[in-house]
Amino acid sequence: MYLPRFYVRQKITLMVNRFEIYAADPATGEQGQLMAFAEQKRFAFKEQVTFFSDASKTRAVFGFRARQVIDLNAGYDITDEVGAPLGYFKKDFAQSLLQTTFHVEGAGFAGSGKERSLLFALLRRFADLPVPIHFDYVDSAGAPLLSITRKFAVRDQYDVQVADPRVDFRVAAAIAVGMDVLMDR
Repeated sequence: MYLPRFYVRQKITLMVNRFEIYAADPATGEQGQLMAFAEQKRFAFKEQVTFFSDASKTRAVFGFRARQVIDLNAGYDITDEVGAPLGYFKKDFAQSLLQTTFHVEGAGFAGSGKERSLLFALLRRFADLPVPIHFDYVDSAGAPLLSITRKFAVRDQYDVQVADPRVDFRVAAAIAVGMDVLMDR
């Protein structure tokens, strides 16, 4: 399931973070059809996010779950609606001290992504300002996989552009939401 561009909008509530994922209209680039709705419980011992077809939460369509409980280098398995594996991502704790870095895998690809700007990465760590964040993901040969840009806003809003058709929409969406969750945004 390939989707070249989509948007992630976060809605913060008291006990859960809610994410709405919209396809980008191919003609205008504007927000289009709702593709998924996700919730992440705060203060969970084992991170898990389930994506639903809509806000009624009647049909789960994919999700991700931590492999271990409370581990700074934990990996996250991305699965479809019946639990079949779609991919995997992991925050690289050591490399993330200066620039947040993730490793990703999916059907037919593996790669990594990190913050493009060291300056913004340092500002975000020490000043906690809502600066834009841009992640570039490349495969092991250096070819672009996807990019995720957090816009300058009070509520987190991400523009996700998928350059490589091997990257399943569900994997890209899980990575975008996972980044937000793991960066405590």
